Amino acid sequence: MSALHSWIIWFFTALFFAYQFIVRVFSGLCVSEIMYKFHIDATEFGLLSSMYYYGYAGMQIPMAVLLDRFGPKFIVSLCCFICSLAIFLFYWAENWYLILLARLLIGASSAAGFLGTFKVISLWFPFSTYAKMFGLTNTVGLLGAVYGGKPVSQLITLYGWENVLLIIGGAGLIISVLILIVTKPYNPLSFQENHSFVKSFRSLFSIPILFLMALGNLLMVGPLEGFADVWGVPYLMEVCSFEKADASFITSSIFTGMIVGGPILAYLSEKFKISYQITGFCGILMAALFSIMFIFHDNLSYMALATIMFLIGILCCYQVLIFSIGASIVSPEIRNIAIAFLNSINMLGGVFFHTAIGSLMDIFWTGKVLKDQRVYEATSYECAVWIIPIAAFMGGILFLLFKPPLLNPPSQNISLLHNA
Repeated sequence: MSALHSWIIWFFTALFFAYQFIVRVFSGLCVSEIMYKFHIDATEFGLLSSMYYYGYAGMQIPMAVLLDRFGPKFIVSLCCFICSLAIFLFYWAENWYLILLARLLIGASSAAGFLGTFKVISLWFPFSTYAKMFGLTNTVGLLGAVYGGKPVSQLITLYGWENVLLIIGGAGLIISVLILIVTKPYNPLSFQENHSFVKSFRSLFSIPILFLMALGNLLMVGPLEGFADVWGVPYLMEVCSFEKADASFITSSIFTGMIVGGPILAYLSEKFKISYQITGFCGILMAALFSIMFIFHDNLSYMALATIMFLIGILCCYQVLIFSIGASIVSPEIRNIAIAFLNSINMLGGVFFHTAIGSLMDIFWTGKVLKDQRVYEATSYECAVWIIPIAAFMGGILFLLFKPPLLNPPSQNISLLHNA
């Protein structure tokens, strides 16, 4: 197969990775609209948002097995197709349980975005180019998240959120067909190899330090999966009185920071050999920056808030170091499954933060109602989002309290697999 064909396959698979980021952050752009349409409160909206992460986290390991067994051609195109159908279901459904199912399916199918691109790279690109290709893939995905901020917000203002949702669903159908057309089939793994994969998963339970790392990672993921993905835009609109487009730009600055943050933290870790300490300080600094924003938001300008978000985005790339540490404390035979496990727990952080923030919003609800629908004022948002810096501080302290034993040298390639 020609090098050009390999790049074409990678491009359309990476395009789905970027696409799922747009879908992932979409609900944060229309919180009040979704609440009004489905007559739900903040707790129920938190549950709705968390369904994406249930699906995504739950499918990490099964998706890896499916990609090994059937290859990216059919699995990635099928998942993109399912994601699009789930978007249409979300649009048309009126039953609450169907709406939850739609969000769950969107998350589950989105798991093929990064893992499918990872599989394409491992199949059709030279080993010497892995680091470059993983970095490019990560950049494409984060650019999708950035585009899913202010540009999509402006489209929602012009055409309405439901019409934009239909357009996004239609775009997914086109991407799924293109992936099916351009991607080359490959010979699947044997049953014995898949069996070894399952056996590797069982061996993780003999490494308790891995579970402590996963817990710390979960606590520190709030800035990304809690604030940037959903609650940041409504917080900035209600508390800081920004228009939706401006609030979206400020929030998406986190993703812009992540584009440059991965290489920066990877370099610092490699130079000073203190990955666990850098990870811990990232959690503490994120907590400090959020605290500054929450306390002094009245005195911070538009660009000051965007700068804070950008810096938080750089610090969010602590996940680079977590995956690198995780790769270094397990044997090479179970390295892939260990990374999949860490990423699964990482995505479950979205479940925790969306559920917690939604519940806290209702606890601190002032009682205001408009057209039989709860109205959440600034007080509710100001109180609810404090769980993000508190949890980040706890996660940072956890990483400073232990030093994982290095059994194997960290993998340069795995250090680039953050925020999958």
